[in-house]
Amino acid sequence: MKVLGILGSPRLEGNSDILLEQALAGAKDAGAEVEKIALCQKKISGCLNCEKCNETGVCVINDDMGEIHKKILEANAIIHSGPVYFWSMTAQMKAYLDRWCAFFDADWNWHKAYSTRMKDKGIGLITVCGDPDASAGNPIVHSFKSTCDFTGLHWLGAVQASASAKGEIAENEKAKQEAYDLGRRSAANRPEK
Repeated sequence: MKVLGILGSPRLEGNSDILLEQALAGAKDAGAEVEKIALCQKKISGCLNCEKCNETGVCVINDDMGEIHKKILEANAIIHSGPVYFWSMTAQMKAYLDRWCAFFDADWNWHKAYSTRMKDKGIGLITVCGDPDASAGNPIVHSFKSTCDFTGLHWLGAVQASASAKGEIAENEKAKQEAYDLGRRSAANRPEK
């Protein structure tokens, strides 16, 4: 079992990163092999909507997303974590998610090259916002959950927390436990109940 962590924050060792580390610790403790990718350390361009990947299953943009695509295909579950920026995901996370289009054909079915490898993958999400109401991250939850509903991926659930100052989330035992539990669920690829 492989669990891939995707950090969508432009800030390393911040609140989103702390919770992602907790989730990956949970997955590792449950027996999974884990890996983390920080999108801010990668070069990822936005999708060009050139549709060339519809035929080949390979994006024409020569950047780090090609290697990330391989890591996604190898993983059994993927946990995404990022802050809420203007009631949405960061630019880094959006560019990454948009580039998932290379996994699809022109009819928005899994590309034949990937259908068996994408089937039954689990997707989890962690959002952190400065608003005391953690539901400010709901638009991000909607994006990822809708992606699961559309594609048949397993929705493993979301952890939504509030924190502002860098590292503040480390004092939130409830959020850390929820992230850890998400990681354990990811290792078993058990959908949220």
